[in-house]
Amino acid sequence: MAVEVRLTSIAQSYPMAKTRVETDSIGKVDVDDSRYWGAQTQRSLTNFPIGNEKMPTEVIRGMATLKKAAAHVNASFGKLDKNLAEAISVAASEVLSGKLDDHFPLVVWQTGSGTQTNMNTNEVISNKAIEAMGGEKGSKKPVHPNDHVNMSQSSNDTFPTAMHIAAVATIEDRTLPGLKNLAQGLKSKAESWQDIVKIGRTHLMDATPLTLGQEFSGYQTQLEYGIKRIEQALDGLRDLAIGGTAVGTGLNSPKGWSEKMATEISKISGKTFRAAPNKFEALAAHDAMVHMSGALKTVACSLMKIANDVRWLGSGPRCGIGELALPANEPGSSIMPGKVNPTQCEALTMVCARVMGNDATMAIAGSQGNFELNVYKPVMIDTLLQSARIIGDGAQSFFDRCIEGLLPDKQTIDKLLNESLMLVTALAPTIGYDKASDVAKLAHKKRLTLKQAALEMKVMTEAEFDKA
Repeated sequence: MAVEVRLTSIAQSYPMAKTRVETDSIGKVDVDDSRYWGAQTQRSLTNFPIGNEKMPTEVIRGMATLKKAAAHVNASFGKLDKNLAEAISVAASEVLSGKLDDHFPLVVWQTGSGTQTNMNTNEVISNKAIEAMGGEKGSKKPVHPNDHVNMSQSSNDTFPTAMHIAAVATIEDRTLPGLKNLAQGLKSKAESWQDIVKIGRTHLMDATPLTLGQEFSGYQTQLEYGIKRIEQALDGLRDLAIGGTAVGTGLNSPKGWSEKMATEISKISGKTFRAAPNKFEALAAHDAMVHMSGALKTVACSLMKIANDVRWLGSGPRCGIGELALPANEPGSSIMPGKVNPTQCEALTMVCARVMGNDATMAIAGSQGNFELNVYKPVMIDTLLQSARIIGDGAQSFFDRCIEGLLPDKQTIDKLLNESLMLVTALAPTIGYDKASDVAKLAHKKRLTLKQAALEMKVMTEAEFDKA
């Protein structure tokens, strides 16, 4: 009963006023005549009433990119009529523009090869091209979704190709810009605060001094290393599976197809791609995706540390550490007037938690390749794209609304520095570790300054203390 109710609710979300009959290898299916999808999309829409996670639009754009490229390359090989190739190319361009987004309704939770999304793309492009050529939607004439739009391809090589196109575009256009802007912001703070001496902390306890600039240079370098790791991981995503077709042998694709496709996809997308040297690996395993997810997780670990440090250093403003003054972006409490919270830090740390969790999903999914195919492809690209989006957006927001307006509270910094007992470390070379320890203990017990304790113990003169 629960399944029936869920199926009904899914169907109701796509009401069909006027329908047409489409067919696939199983039989006939009624499809909303206002939609460009066909029988296989309709079956998937009703067969997988699972969650609300739609196939990411970045994947749809990746599919449209390769379908457009395939039309051009197939025509260049003389396999596809040039008029049909042009109609397919124009229809694919409409998908790329976003005008047909409503015609891609499928969820992530479908077949593990992404076959339904491949067919969704084939059907939409086919019907759009048919309509443009004066034909009847659903007739598969003169543009057939399998014979023409999917020519020289298989879902097993198109979907992983779309995965890589989507991942590279998102990481280059969204992830890296946000991270690089944040790294530059941290560098600017490190340079401008290089002369502000503050107390250091190890084990959450007072330690020897450093400058605020040195502290922020650590954050800057940590993030810059993370950016390099992502850029290194990008290289593996430039290898495209296209040309492997069903199991990696390239059955039904002409010789030189994969190389020409990589060149054409690069031209259309504006990104650099190449044919995967081994199609068996490209279909059966997605280690490059796992590698990139790991790089994003590493950056998430860095950002978690940085955001939490900023949050702690800005705690207070009077009863915490209070060395930093965070921008007041919005009220922080519905009951405490005037309270301001480190909301950008909190948002970024939640982003980091999700990215770490996504990497666990990626690791499990990436390990599940059986023989010639990994069948966890949709969830892998969904998790990777989410991580790539939110880590880039989160870094940019953290820079814009926190780091850029961050200010040092020099009065608090000086107060805490002068009250710290760990400055006693500077006395050890003069009076020895044990006596220096006794000075610190006395100062702490009697709430004296280090100088007062040293003079009371008569372990050094005032001049010796000042010199040390």
